[in-house]
Amino acid sequence: MHLLPLIFGIVLLPQGGSKVFDVSAKTCALAEECVEGSVNFGIAKTAITSKCCTSELCNTQPAPEPIKSNPNGKQCFTCNGQDCTATINCEGNEDYCISSQVNVGDQKMAMKGCASKMICSGIQSAQLSSIGADIRCCQGNFCNSASSTNAGLLLLLAPLVSFMLLF
Repeated sequence: MHLLPLIFGIVLLPQGGSKVFDVSAKTCALAEECVEGSVNFGIAKTAITSKCCTSELCNTQPAPEPIKSNPNGKQCFTCNGQDCTATINCEGNEDYCISSQVNVGDQKMAMKGCASKMICSGIQSAQLSSIGADIRCCQGNFCNSASSTNAGLLLLLAPLVSFMLLF
């Protein structure tokens, strides 16, 4: 295994707003860990960016900014309060629909939206499951079914904390 210098960043963007959380870190990683992806729950989007380089100490610059992406034609359900029948247009490389159940205290809360393949990969999902998040991804428009759930602002923090634990 050969480790490469890596710069990565995690950004939380509320719908139509500017960054509310931006973290950048430098470390070493395997080449397959140099990825980019996002999860978009409609009311907020979490983007993960990274850049690997090949020479020593080459990871001195800040993490790459998330690229503003356009709708890609994929559509999924999202939640608006307790109603999960709203729809969202996926952007960029968000080619999966996601349904997430997160344990917050003694309650299970749900969120739905769009996600990149990186977020839905087996490794990432397994790590998220270890902190009490149940994540299901599917391909196909509206495959994450519309059902009523209880969702709260606290859930915006759950994906962000989960992604921070990945690195």
